[in-house]
Amino acid sequence: MNAVIAIANQKGGVGKTTTAINLAAAFARCGRRTLLLDLDPQGNSSISFLDAAQVERSAYDMLLDGQGIWNGYVYTTPVEGLEMIPARINLAKLESKLVGDFDAPFRLKDRMEPLRSKYDVIIIDTPPTLGLITVNALVAATHVLIPIQSSYFALEGTDDLLETIEKVRARPNPNLRVLGVVVTLHDRRTTLAREVYEQIRRVFGAQLFETVITKSVRLEEAPAYKESIFTFAPQSSGAAEYAKLCEEVIARV
Repeated sequence: MNAVIAIANQKGGVGKTTTAINLAAAFARCGRRTLLLDLDPQGNSSISFLDAAQVERSAYDMLLDGQGIWNGYVYTTPVEGLEMIPARINLAKLESKLVGDFDAPFRLKDRMEPLRSKYDVIIIDTPPTLGLITVNALVAATHVLIPIQSSYFALEGTDDLLETIEKVRARPNPNLRVLGVVVTLHDRRTTLAREVYEQIRRVFGAQLFETVITKSVRLEEAPAYKESIFTFAPQSSGAAEYAKLCEEVIARV
């Protein structure tokens, strides 16, 4: 298995970072050499495992550094088998720094090349936009996973994301595959959530993962303790769901 999976959705608040950190931890638990790359300037994936004070070099420096990715950007995490490249708020300046550069969409792909053989899985947490950073992630990825919240506005903007994916597949990355869609923050108790889930299933069909990530206080609390759901609340529904999602992802990859 050698996969680079971008977790992408330009809508915020859909459980994207929660999916990135816990899916990465699930892969590491399965014995896969795993790297989590935080490309969101908010850096929520990063502070889920690292103290901000210990981060000296980040994804921003990596993408601007002409010498490649190896120079101190990779950090160990408390999760055995999981390493990460963190993000800081300065990543928000990246697009203005790269504007006009002919290789701007390929920066991440070029920097990551030496790491592809070191890891079985690389998970990329992308920002909630369809700008240059997300495009870099899609150009570098082998697969894209789309989390969608089962809320009233669930499918809003999905067409724009799928159009961007198709544009990337048309030229810079023809091998990019949509790995699937996962429903997140699902509240099984409400009629609206069940109706939205059925709507998502009708739209995406076989691309929809069987696993549904339900709303969970434990999933929200775990990052505050610098833990994944598997050590913070191993018996919780969130732990079981992300373990199952990991199995589905492995089967599809």
